[in-house]
Amino acid sequence: MTSGRTSGRTSAQARLTLASIAVAFAAADTYVVVLALPDMMSGVGLSADELQRAAPIISGFLLGYIAVLPLIGRIADVVGRTPVLVGALLLFAVGSLVTAGAYDLPLVVTGRFLQGVGGGGLVPATLALVADLWPADRRGLPLGVVGAVQELGSVLGPLLGAAVLAVADWRYIFWLNLVVAVVLALLLRRRWRPRVSGVIGLLACIALGLTLTAPDRLASGVTLGLPFVPFTGTSRLLTPIGVAALVLALGWLGLVLQRSRGHLAGVLAQVDLVGAVLLALALAGVVLAFATADPERQLMSPAGPWLLVASAVCAVAFGFWQRRTPAAIVPRGLLGSRAAWGSLLVSFLIGCALIAALVDVPVFARTTQGGGQLDAALVLLRFLIALPVGAVAGGWLTRRYGLGLITGAGLGLSGAMFVLMAYWGRTALDHWPATLVLLGCGLGFGLALSPLNTAMLGATPAGSHGLVSALVVVARMVGMLVGVSALTAIGLRRYYALAEGIKTPNELCPSSPANCRPYVDALRDAAVSQVHAIFAGAAVCAFLAALLGVLLLGRRSAGPGRERGAAHT
Repeated sequence: MTSGRTSGRTSAQARLTLASIAVAFAAADTYVVVLALPDMMSGVGLSADELQRAAPIISGFLLGYIAVLPLIGRIADVVGRTPVLVGALLLFAVGSLVTAGAYDLPLVVTGRFLQGVGGGGLVPATLALVADLWPADRRGLPLGVVGAVQELGSVLGPLLGAAVLAVADWRYIFWLNLVVAVVLALLLRRRWRPRVSGVIGLLACIALGLTLTAPDRLASGVTLGLPFVPFTGTSRLLTPIGVAALVLALGWLGLVLQRSRGHLAGVLAQVDLVGAVLLALALAGVVLAFATADPERQLMSPAGPWLLVASAVCAVAFGFWQRRTPAAIVPRGLLGSRAAWGSLLVSFLIGCALIAALVDVPVFARTTQGGGQLDAALVLLRFLIALPVGAVAGGWLTRRYGLGLITGAGLGLSGAMFVLMAYWGRTALDHWPATLVLLGCGLGFGLALSPLNTAMLGATPAGSHGLVSALVVVARMVGMLVGVSALTAIGLRRYYALAEGIKTPNELCPSSPANCRPYVDALRDAAVSQVHAIFAGAAVCAFLAALLGVLLLGRRSAGPGRERGAAHT
């Protein structure tokens, strides 16, 4: 009996290791677009000055990552962690396939959306798997390790993108994603029984890949090229092979639905699909309102107010539905404890502060040192490399100190570092103290990750751990979206106030206004002051999060008393 339990636990830990690798790889894909975006724009026919048209490449990924996350988290509670991990990886693989083979912007956005759904779904299932394997008072360190590998992806992403782009086309980034995702899914599933539906699904993917890429050796052939000839227009999808891919995909879907008809009905009865859709629409409105805006010019997109109104309507409808349905996606009382709703609030504020470092540290580097995107990314690396270290340290400390204390200390450290950043001069990055400030800021954020997740998981039943883990991630991501817009608006207000007082080149340099150095320096000082205002705003968010963490997250890990209900792994 003991041997069986040990074997089962070892197997689950092996799945957790694979899931953690998948989380790191998906997180890396979030940041890999930072370097690949210009090449991706060129690959789908956009010029360098059409950056605003390329915004859906970013917002599409965020939309998939955030809006569908609560639904995936709930599904992980109902059907189990491993099936969701495998399904998320396969969906991520399909998204990578579509992105790699995309020949226009809509296809790239579709692929990135699917990648966002798949990549986002890995996080709550992995965090919930940790909660399944460790009791409440011992899961801090493993949660810290998962947080560390997730943050490690932010370090590896730009490096991976730079490495691939140095030797190959941007599409190979996503071909690599496809291969890694499929391999990880196979290893997680372990035993694959050959089924007709699986074979048809594989053929559908192959047909889709051939449809999108239209290899010259096939498409240019007199006979072999016939399946690639469009019925009308120039769309590669409206071809015989494109239709074949669609038929195969529909056939696969029909077989899967037929085979799992009874099980699917039971799942749908427990998932609350109506509530999930209303919540997804509410989150989608927030994502589109802020993620499609130009942060250098506007607080939100032109359609932002209407999107927020629609989001509010969906949120009200969601709340009304949750009170009426007996199978609410967010059960009544689930987030009623101080630690539970406090975790969401602190996570939101962390996102508001964190985005200032991710966005404005590179902006400060480019403003004061010049250089390109890669140089600015290397400056940010000093911050990012400390995040996983802090995550592991925070997880280790949870068994010795209170969750609120660790969270407060970490975020207080980050807030103090933001205060120092708010006084950086134009030459600050040329000296070693700036590196210590960036390392300290990243370390502080990392320290808060494990206590936050530990508090939420300890305050909620085991049967809802997938859902609540998703909600913590959603709160942080929404905080990042709102934070980047609100803090940038504060910074722009400072910049315009200073710019209005700068004399014109003709006034400053009447003899040579075209090469007026004082005017350029004054504008640069205004830009630096803009970033200073953003860092000051981030410090306020970090200090507020630290205070709420101390007050709301409790003194120690929650005991296992509240963790009732079996959890599927």
